[in-house]
Amino acid sequence: MARTYHHLVGGKQLASDHTFESRSSSNRADVIGTFPEASKEQVREACVIARNGFRVWSKTPAPIRGELIASIGRALEREKEPLSRLITREMGKTLKEARGSVQEAIDTCNFFQSEGRRLYGQTVPSEMLNKELTTYRRPLGVVGIVTAGNFPIAVPSWKIIPALLTGNSIVWKPSEDAPAVAYAFAKLIEEAGLPGGVLNVVFGAGRGSAGQYLIEMMDEGLLDKFAFTGSTAVGRQVGEVAGRNLIRPTLELGGKNPMVVMRDADLENAVTGSIWASFGTAGQRCTSAGNLIIDAPIFDAFKEAFVAAAAEIRIGDPVRYEDVLYGPFINERFFGRWSSHYQWAEEDGATLLYGEGQITDDSKPPGWLGDPNAGFYGWPTIWQDVTPDMRQFKHEIFGPTINLVKVDGIDEAISVANAVDFGLSSAIYTNNREWAYRFKSEIEAGMTSINNSTSGAEAHMPFGGIKGSGNGTRESGIWVIDTYTYWQGVNDDVSGRLQLAQMETAYVEPGELVSVESLFEGSS
Repeated sequence: MARTYHHLVGGKQLASDHTFESRSSSNRADVIGTFPEASKEQVREACVIARNGFRVWSKTPAPIRGELIASIGRALEREKEPLSRLITREMGKTLKEARGSVQEAIDTCNFFQSEGRRLYGQTVPSEMLNKELTTYRRPLGVVGIVTAGNFPIAVPSWKIIPALLTGNSIVWKPSEDAPAVAYAFAKLIEEAGLPGGVLNVVFGAGRGSAGQYLIEMMDEGLLDKFAFTGSTAVGRQVGEVAGRNLIRPTLELGGKNPMVVMRDADLENAVTGSIWASFGTAGQRCTSAGNLIIDAPIFDAFKEAFVAAAAEIRIGDPVRYEDVLYGPFINERFFGRWSSHYQWAEEDGATLLYGEGQITDDSKPPGWLGDPNAGFYGWPTIWQDVTPDMRQFKHEIFGPTINLVKVDGIDEAISVANAVDFGLSSAIYTNNREWAYRFKSEIEAGMTSINNSTSGAEAHMPFGGIKGSGNGTRESGIWVIDTYTYWQGVNDDVSGRLQLAQMETAYVEPGELVSVESLFEGSS
């Protein structure tokens, strides 16, 4: 019988009247656990408790907060293998990718543990005598966090770790698609010694459930910051609520990421990178390639090599087979959304090069491994004759699908790459340094790779997008600290009297006007 889990609020277990099950993506008969569905009252209670937690945690010296982050990292490192296997079991990521996801969280802890000793302010010279100006970083308060299920530990760590390091408290609503991983992560954070009420976890769905309730807490004045990873449509709703409450949210949203392959590219390297960008995690990454933009002189050669490489992909149950490139969809909801794009392509006139929709007993790609009926699996799907006016060119499909788009030259490649409403990740394969420079300078995206994939992040680099992919905030690295703190300026006057800047400042009086020409008149 599956174990029943509870919300984690104020350092205590909290049950709910309604529950939901988490099932393995690769074996729907495998029930991992039963989780509570938070009511609005419970979400509100978690926010109130977090406010009390903030009062304690914000007064903890930053270097001590950093030491706790280090303890979280050590716990994650100790539990890396079982955590990785839980990720694979719950949401279907391959074990290699799952290990990388946990390592990302470990790397995030390793980076931020030292930032507890580097939350620097500045001493600023004053224009008045006997007055000192200083600046300090201050935590914002209570942070509401909602995360997606495709990266159930790496992406939450990008938000939770810097928020804690800078002295904030948290109410986290993890994805209902991966609650078991979230529960394990939260318990490891508790193990590190975090005071009760600083990290509070409420489970449930999004619309009409815990996720929506947490967003509504901004209108009740119970949150000081909101961090969201998910769809652009929901991100706009978060931004609207945050805006009217004068809260600057962190919005990490969707993508339709272009990968350009120019005529001078190393073809083998470009095909390898394109396969990974297109089909890694079954295309269920916000940074997955959406459109492969191929220079005309090499279009046919690239297409032939790319389709041949796709036919060799090993696909199947990642719990049983460690050497597959990708496994199942996270669940039926994701599969259903992906399937609809086949109808888009038929209606808009795209040409199918490879793929047959759902993998079944009667329709298996050459590299298939496992039981296709145990989960929802999709063929690697490749389209050509795709143009920028088509729905599948413009919209995020979030599955193992890629469009091949022919262009002629770098000007058209950049223009087509920018012809979407998203701006998250991008990539170009070329050995021409001028083309590479132009691409990184002119592409409308928050992240760019040269001769590498659209996907892949490092814990010390900024992550985030523009346009429909985000609001300009960044996660990871030193840049994220700005999103979880505000600057306080302190004016310390020791003169013993009121000094008025600008009005009483002893500005230097200019001397007599000098003409250089007159200084040397008559000299020879």
